[in-house]
Amino acid sequence: MRCGCVFFGRDGGGITGYPIDKIYEEASFIAYYFHWPHEQIMSLEHRERRRWCEEISKINRNLNDDGQEKQANPFDVFNKRW
Repeated sequence: MRCGCVFFGRDGGGITGYPIDKIYEEASFIAYYFHWPHEQIMSLEHRERRRWCEEISKINRNLNDDGQEKQANPFDVFNKRW
């Protein structure tokens, strides 16, 4: 597990999963804004976790939008502009 990825398979080989640092980033982002428990966040499928992060970022952008150009938000884990 040197690369920081989650590995699946019986004999230590197999498919390389999603990087652990990204999982922690997504989980902490959701936990910070929605205050969901760890077990609930970690039980989400990868795509669903990413979708919640996108929705939280979208909400934040809409709340903070005053019509002027902004610098990149360091907490926008996907660096998307809507």
